[in-house]
Amino acid sequence: MNDPSETPFESIEGAQEYLKLLAAAVLEARQEVEADVSAHSPSEFQRRLEALRLVLYKLEQLEKHVKTSHRLLNDLRSLRRLLLDERSIRVRRSANEAGADVDVHEMDGV
Repeated sequence: MNDPSETPFESIEGAQEYLKLLAAAVLEARQEVEADVSAHSPSEFQRRLEALRLVLYKLEQLEKHVKTSHRLLNDLRSLRRLLLDERSIRVRRSANEAGADVDVHEMDGV
């Protein structure tokens, strides 16, 4: 991301980097909330404790979605590489066939 106008989502690798940072932030937030939940006794601030547990649940869901998204991006990157390699092989094959035609024509002209 050297170009300042480039956004994190202009490439698969940029999106992966963004998800990596997001996963780290979610993990940190989850650990903080877990510490808050364990610091509260069940009798005090019951409503706050329930809210913290709900936050923890939502953070766990978000963490799973981020991991799934990261795997999907890995799959897309692999497929892109496969498609680009196939394309370069096809181009090389076409160039080789064109080169073979030139050789045949050159031999015919001799």
